[in-house]
Amino acid sequence: MDKEKIMEILATVTHPAQGDRSIVDLGMVESVGEEDGTVFVELAFPARRDPLTEYLVGATRAALTRAGYAGAKVATRVKDAPKKGRQGVNELGTDQIEGVRHIIAVASGKGGVGKSTVAVNLACALARQGYKVGLADADVYGPSVPMMTATEGVAPEAVMEDGRELILPVEKFGVKWMSVGYFASRGQALIWRGPMACSALKQMILQVRWGELDYLLIDMPPGTGDIHISLVQDIPVEGAVIVTTPQAVALADVEKGVNLFRNENVRKPILGIVENMSWFTPREHPAEKYYLFGNGGGAEMAASLGLPLLAQIPLVQGIRESGDSGTPSALGEGPDAEAFRSLAERIAEFAA
Repeated sequence: MDKEKIMEILATVTHPAQGDRSIVDLGMVESVGEEDGTVFVELAFPARRDPLTEYLVGATRAALTRAGYAGAKVATRVKDAPKKGRQGVNELGTDQIEGVRHIIAVASGKGGVGKSTVAVNLACALARQGYKVGLADADVYGPSVPMMTATEGVAPEAVMEDGRELILPVEKFGVKWMSVGYFASRGQALIWRGPMACSALKQMILQVRWGELDYLLIDMPPGTGDIHISLVQDIPVEGAVIVTTPQAVALADVEKGVNLFRNENVRKPILGIVENMSWFTPREHPAEKYYLFGNGGGAEMAASLGLPLLAQIPLVQGIRESGDSGTPSALGEGPDAEAFRSLAERIAEFAA
């Protein structure tokens, strides 16, 4: 075993939330050795288990495998805690979501349809109606919850309970928020392979102290793929909401998203379709409607799939401004807030 070569390999593994500094520069490589003929690496954290532990373990193992050290073993420990075996993401139980009454996925067949905008505003609308709500931002490649809630730069705290470390969600607007974006610097692209992304996202849900909630919304990544299947299979999702726009190119992907949840290996109920950007309404003339992207597409698609059209969300300047300012429009007044309030009522009816 060439320890110097292995250290060079490990120096290519960077921490997404530490300015892309390597695990070697950060002093996380506690030891390198050989165990049963295979390379053994131990990563250590100074005071608490890193929230991105599973990502770092996967990235380390992948780097060693690419360099020809197949089967390399990676363990972790906290320096200030008694040395013990780590709990892998596959060993994370569902005890932290046992106090959640309903888990609902917010998904879309493609990006750019305002899925995260709908998810964030739905969470706020439900909270405004008196429900206890949490939102897990599972959109790993474009986490937008921190910006949309003005919680960028917030570092979630962690606590030890019964020998396990739990992440505390960020609380604002009466909603508990958790996002992978809290663990990466602004504008940083999280270049993760599927298994790494799945591990990190499951931690963002199963290792968070949610407490008692009426609703936990999961803002899914856009599209369909392994990450989506893995999440809905391992997380007890009760149902899904599919977001689209009236445009034909967006509607064409709705069926793909619906088929994902109807797949025989998933089999999750779909609560209905939400048509976003249904029409443009000028702020000065709230009664006027301009159908910029077509009219009735969402209703026709919902009918063809045998699903209800849960809401039509208008395109108003306030939604864009509130998203940029970090104050969701569902907290205000106007046609957009009314649309999200109506959507929240439909969701509550389903889950009653």
